[in-house]
Amino acid sequence: MPEPMWSGEQSRKIVERIVIEGTLVLETPAHLGGGEDDGAVMSLLVDALDGESPLLTGASLGGALRSYLWTVEQGYGKKQKDGQRSAASLLFGTARDDDRDGTGDQSRLIIDDARGELTRVVYRDGVRLDERSRTAAEDALYAIELWDAGTSFPLRFELLISEGDQRERLVSGLVTALRGLAAGEITLGSRKRRGYGRVRVDNWRTRSYAVDAIDGLMAWLREGDQPLPDAYQVEDIATAFDDVDQIKDQRELVTLDAWFTLDGSLLIRAADDVTDMKHLTTSDGSAVLSGTSIAGALRARAAKIINTLTQDDGHSANIVNSVFGSPHDQRENRTASRLIVEERMIEGGVFGFVQSRVSIDRFTGGALDTALFNQQPLFGSAKKGVHLRIQLRKNPKKDVEPEVGLLLLLLKDLWTGDLTLGGERSVGRGRLHGERAELTYQGNKWTITANDAELTIEPEVESLNTCLESLLQELGVHHEA
Repeated sequence: MPEPMWSGEQSRKIVERIVIEGTLVLETPAHLGGGEDDGAVMSLLVDALDGESPLLTGASLGGALRSYLWTVEQGYGKKQKDGQRSAASLLFGTARDDDRDGTGDQSRLIIDDARGELTRVVYRDGVRLDERSRTAAEDALYAIELWDAGTSFPLRFELLISEGDQRERLVSGLVTALRGLAAGEITLGSRKRRGYGRVRVDNWRTRSYAVDAIDGLMAWLREGDQPLPDAYQVEDIATAFDDVDQIKDQRELVTLDAWFTLDGSLLIRAADDVTDMKHLTTSDGSAVLSGTSIAGALRARAAKIINTLTQDDGHSANIVNSVFGSPHDQRENRTASRLIVEERMIEGGVFGFVQSRVSIDRFTGGALDTALFNQQPLFGSAKKGVHLRIQLRKNPKKDVEPEVGLLLLLLKDLWTGDLTLGGERSVGRGRLHGERAELTYQGNKWTITANDAELTIEPEVESLNTCLESLLQELGVHHEA
């Protein structure tokens, strides 16, 4: 006769429950979608009870944490499998592909849905660029709803540890994942590799209940469903579990940090109640250089560079798609972008000028009827500007040097103002002036500094030249020094 589910033999024999709470705060707007679009508008997921509060589901957060922990353990590009009994599998349960018979392990981590504080909804217009003309592609205009930066969500995690579990590995995996969340390495929602959904976590609180002892069990029964008070607050999530070892990070990233000043004006269009066009700002009026604008310009220029070198659109598409992800119209074998671009604030810009403009009739040379409009672009400062950060996840199946070479060519075009950002490049907007850049990969770091008309590259330039030569070699381009 089978044992009933409530019998001791069927019990999971939980000996400890570790409760961790914190407050997640959006540092950039985030699209936590509901799966339904209203025409061309990508809508948000809201709480069903009141129809308006932000909702961050436990499933979404758990998926992001699992993916992060797996890549820290295994590196980028490795398919999640359970055969190695990784910390990700122990903590979050058997991977779906390894659980075809439905007998895999359950997740030992309970993640609550988080109902956020009601906040402002902001709208961003998006458009896909034609890589040849760098103008808007046909039928590629859309709008996206976003929870504004500053929106907060209360987080609650409960780790269940049973008899015979590897407690140290479970706690180490959870702490590693939560540290990535607190450090902003895990982004949430849609378009997260284009600057949306960057977060931080404040006010960490932890408490452990030893439920194999009567005192711990009674404490959990009385208080286990209540929010943890500030008495259990910790400064850093890792300090509460300093008895466990950190998981060695196997990820390989190429990081490019570059500092520019704005040479002239910049206009990333946003709706405005006063002018016809205004540069994009946050809700508090700070000027923004959006990640989608940066990535779109870089993708189009990368395709142009490779086409110029090879005169081969097919070769260009393969390399560009490998770095920037599959094009929008590709339906099968889609790949995500390995290039990550952050949304950045622009310092020192001036908003005080409104320009009136008029469209010209090319036949008569006079003004077109009803074609008068005004704009409020951002004018740059000679002392302050913008800090761009671009990260490239290494493809484990290929050498990284050719892709670093492509990044250097893109940096050169941004540095000299040949590659512009935003709209209306034909009237001189969107040019940047390079000041300093830092390139880091494979444990090495190069610094590029502008000194009047010359560049200083430290510690040496030979390795960077090797990356450019590797790109030419991969493209099959013969080059004589």
